[in-house]
Amino acid sequence: MNNILISVVGPTAIGKTKLGILLANHFKTEIISADSRQFFKEMSIGTAVPDKEELTQAKHHFIQHKSINETYTVGDFEREATQKLTDLFKTHNIVIMVGGSGLYVNAVTDGLNSFPTVSPSVREELNSELSQFGIAALQQKLKELDPAYYSKVDINNPQRVIRALEVTIGSGTPYSSFINQPKKKRDFKVLTIGLKAERTMIYDRINKRVDLMIDAGLLDEAKKVYPFKHLNALQTVGYKELFQYFDDEWTLEFAISEIKKNTRRFAKRQLTWFSRNEHTMWVNYDYEPSKLYDKIDNEIQKLIHG
Repeated sequence: MNNILISVVGPTAIGKTKLGILLANHFKTEIISADSRQFFKEMSIGTAVPDKEELTQAKHHFIQHKSINETYTVGDFEREATQKLTDLFKTHNIVIMVGGSGLYVNAVTDGLNSFPTVSPSVREELNSELSQFGIAALQQKLKELDPAYYSKVDINNPQRVIRALEVTIGSGTPYSSFINQPKKKRDFKVLTIGLKAERTMIYDRINKRVDLMIDAGLLDEAKKVYPFKHLNALQTVGYKELFQYFDDEWTLEFAISEIKKNTRRFAKRQLTWFSRNEHTMWVNYDYEPSKLYDKIDNEIQKLIHG
């Protein structure tokens, strides 16, 4: 149990990629990405995939290893990532994981909750309701059937709402009752490092990043995947707003402003999610690397000998 997974978390645009690379070089190890938006080959600019220079500075895994046309679930990621960790720990005592997708991070560190098998017809019916009546009808249904989960889920994410309703309706038991189950045993210990900044600073960094993405060619990237806009992988900020521009529903200026707004909302949800872990070691985004390394070394010794 002397193997340590250092998990770098925090809101989007705060500098997780940079810190991950610094730590990988310091500890002479490799990086596992737990950013579900960066799994797909066709999406680079809008998902802030590490650039070529960053990818050469440290070995990364689970970056653009799937196509948007492939089904890839958090369960698939948990299985593949834990197997990769088993392999990496044969030659490294420390491995770095970087990502802002809370569910995917938790899948590796704690394991996924177990849910009952539900008839596919339930999901089909819910998808039909979504098409006919929109997300508001499903939100109301979830509020009635499982108010506990409704109060904390991203109710504007149709996949999350449908999944919760699917389990609740199919099993006759609220979705919330299946979560927060005992953690799975892992053969490594986890040190979670959270990057933080003032809310205004985070939002400013987000706004600037979106402008840089537009300058880098996000519009052309979105046009290439536009024919596949119905796919699950593309129901994400930065693409779905531009799709509405392509559909002549929004102006480009408004679509870009919506990307910024929705990314800020996403960052707020990330902060809420990661703040739940009381063991996270929070550091400022403008940390001094040498001091941070000393602090991390001390925390690792506590984990090993504590």
